[in-house]
Amino acid sequence: MIKVLFVCVHNSARSQMAEAFLNDLGKDYFIAESAGLEPGTINPLIVKVMAEVGYDLSQNDTNSVFDYYKEGRLYSYIIKVCDLENGQRCPVFPLARNVLDWNFEDPAAFTGTEEEKLEKARHLRYKIRENVTDLINTYKDSI
Repeated sequence: MIKVLFVCVHNSARSQMAEAFLNDLGKDYFIAESAGLEPGTINPLIVKVMAEVGYDLSQNDTNSVFDYYKEGRLYSYIIKVCDLENGQRCPVFPLARNVLDWNFEDPAAFTGTEEEKLEKARHLRYKIRENVTDLINTYKDSI
């Protein structure tokens, strides 16, 4: 199994979505966790759009990437789903074979009406799922 850590700023949206998708769609090949640089609370917009496609994130906790680092957790892949600038703050995990930068916009910064924000969140959901599917197809044969 390939162990993956998804990292974003607050572990409240992007990393949670990616973790859910990879643990479901890639369950035969991958084990995913997620964490944040400054853990916050789960974004209600993301809870809503993930529920639309059958994923319940409403009871998820947020985790600290630095706590995982201090615990000595090991990962084959670290995938930063935050913007490039914040991704540079992520600690270097020993023995991680690869670090990927996916660079998604933070849903906390979405503006507009509630429906406009939901549409942006749905688009983000689609893009993250697409990246996760590509990851599975690319790396599953390296097991």
